[in-house]
Amino acid sequence: MKTKTSTKQEYIRRINKVIEYINNHLTKDMDLKKLAGVSNFSEFHFHRIFKAFQHETVSAYITRIRVETAARLLRYSDLPIETIAGNVGYEMPSSLSKSFKKFYGITPTEYRTNKNIFIMKKEVVNTELKLKAPKILELEDKTAIYIRLTGAYNDLDFPGTFAKLWSFVKEQKLYSAGIEHVGVYYDDPKVTESSKLRSDVCLVIKKPVQPKGEIDVKVIPGGKYAVFSYQGPYSNLGMVYDTIFSEWLPASGCELRDLPVFEKYGNNPTQTEPEKLKTEIYVPIQ
Repeated sequence: MKTKTSTKQEYIRRINKVIEYINNHLTKDMDLKKLAGVSNFSEFHFHRIFKAFQHETVSAYITRIRVETAARLLRYSDLPIETIAGNVGYEMPSSLSKSFKKFYGITPTEYRTNKNIFIMKKEVVNTELKLKAPKILELEDKTAIYIRLTGAYNDLDFPGTFAKLWSFVKEQKLYSAGIEHVGVYYDDPKVTESSKLRSDVCLVIKKPVQPKGEIDVKVIPGGKYAVFSYQGPYSNLGMVYDTIFSEWLPASGCELRDLPVFEKYGNNPTQTEPEKLKTEIYVPIQ
C-alpha cells in the first residue's frame, strides 16, 4: 500500500514527540490524555495510532523503556536499586523487581551480580494485512438497541447478548428489513485493564423503541466514515486496525473525528468458518 511520504512523516513526527516526552518523564505518571495532547491526536484514536506505528501499545512502550533504562543503570552505575527504581518511575523497588523479572526472567539483584547474563526481549514481528481501499460514505444517524458489556472481550458472551436483543425485537414487534449487527468498542485491551473494557452490543433498527430493563437505546452518530471490508478470523482484527492507522490513514489526508470506531458483522460466527467471517470497520473521519 503506497503512502504519501510527507503526510506519513508528519504522523511519525507527532509520535516521536510522544516518545521524547515519555523518555524525558519516566518518573511521572503517564496520563493517556496528556500523551494524546502531546501528539495532537484525538483521545479516541491516539492509542491505536501509536500502536500502529510503534508495533506496541503505549503502556507496553512505557514499561519497556523503564525496564531497559533500569537495566542500563544496573549494568553501568553503582546506584542502589532503590534509587534506580525511583529514577525510572517505580515508587517501590519491589515493583521494579516484578516488572524486571517479567520482562527479562531474572531479578534486578540477579542481573547486578552477574552482568554477563544476556538479556534481550524477543523482537516483536509485525505482520501487515493487505486491505482494499475503503469506501467513503456519508451515514445517517443510526438508532440502536444495545446491551453494555464490561470485561475481557474473550470472556464475554457476544452471541448470547445478540440473542437477548433479538428476543426483545420479537417481543416488541420491532422487526423490519435492514437490521444490522454492530459492535462499538470504547477501549483497547492493551491499554485498559481487561475487567474494565467497555463494549456495546447493538442491533440497528428502523422502528421507534423505548429502553426496557438491561436493554437501552442509543444513537450511533452519522457523518463521514471510511468503511473497510475484511474477511477472516476476528483474531486478525488487531492487524487490520494497525494497517488502517499506520498505512491508510496517513496516506489519506483525512482527520479523525472524536468518535469511536464501530464494526458491523455480516455473518454469524457460531455458524461460519473463521476464514469466511465478514466484518466492516467504520472509521469516523472529517
